[in-house]
Amino acid sequence: MSKSSISILGCGWLGLPLGKFFSEKGFIVKGSTTKLDKLEILKANSIQPFLLQLNPQVVGENVDNLLNTNTLVINIPPRISLQKIDVHVEQISNLLLNIKKSSIKNIIYISSTSVYPELNREIFEDEVTTPEQSASPTMLKAENLLKEFCEFSSINLTILRCGGLMGYDRIPAKYFSGWKGLTTGDIQVNYIHRDDVIKTIETIIDNDIWNETFNIVSPIHPIRKEIYAKNCEELGFEMPEFVTPLEVQPFKIISPKKWMESSKYTFIYENPLDYYYKRDN
Repeated sequence: MSKSSISILGCGWLGLPLGKFFSEKGFIVKGSTTKLDKLEILKANSIQPFLLQLNPQVVGENVDNLLNTNTLVINIPPRISLQKIDVHVEQISNLLLNIKKSSIKNIIYISSTSVYPELNREIFEDEVTTPEQSASPTMLKAENLLKEFCEFSSINLTILRCGGLMGYDRIPAKYFSGWKGLTTGDIQVNYIHRDDVIKTIETIIDNDIWNETFNIVSPIHPIRKEIYAKNCEELGFEMPEFVTPLEVQPFKIISPKKWMESSKYTFIYENPLDYYYKRDN
C-alpha cells in the first residue's frame, strides 16, 4: 500500500476536515462514519466512505478495505457515560483483531489531556503511564493496549494527547453564554485549535515521528475569563458572570514541550486568544 494513503476511523468534527486536508495533498483517503446520511458528505470531500460502528464489536462492510492503508488514524473519543465500564477498551480490542489481518504500517491514536489529574502545576507525558495514575483510566488502558499490540506487531504508533479541541464553530464562550456564578474564571486553559491538530498529524507522517506520546496543546495558557471575554466581544455572546470561589480551584497546565522539541513544530496558533472562530448562528 502506498505511503500516501491514510484511513481515518471517525470522520466527525476533526476527522472530516483531516480527511479533506490529506485528499487535497494527493493522498488516497478512506474514512468511516456511524451515520448513513454522512456517506455522501465524505464522498463529496474526496474521502472513500465506509459505514462502521464499534458496538463494541466491529460492525460494518468492507472493513478489510478500510484498513488496507499505510496509516490509520483512530479518532473515536469514548463517551464519558461509558468510560466507567471500559467500553472504549473493548472497542479498541475488537478493532485490533481486524488490524492484525491488515497491511497497516502506522497508527495515530487521538487521546486526550483528560488522562491527567489536576495536580496544580505543569504536567508532562511521562507522569501518567498507568490507569492508576490517570484521571481517565479508560483512555490509559486503551493507550497501553495499543502500545502492547503495536510493539508485538511491529507497527508504528504515535499517541496524541490533545487538549480541548477548539476553533471554527467550537467557541468556548458559546457553551457558557449568560451563565451565572462561574468559579473557574482564573483557571488557565489547555486548548488546541483544530488546524494545529491537522498540521501536527501531517508533521508526524511527513517526518516519520513514530513510537512516541505527545501532549498537543497550545503553548500559551490564558485564563478562561480572558478567553470568554474576547469571544463575547468579537462574536456577540452574553458574557458569563464570574464569582470568587470559596476554595482554591484545582488546575493543570499541560506542557507541549516534548512535541515542540521533537518536531520543531511551529504552532499556527500559539495563543488561544488568537484562535479563528466562525459563529454558525
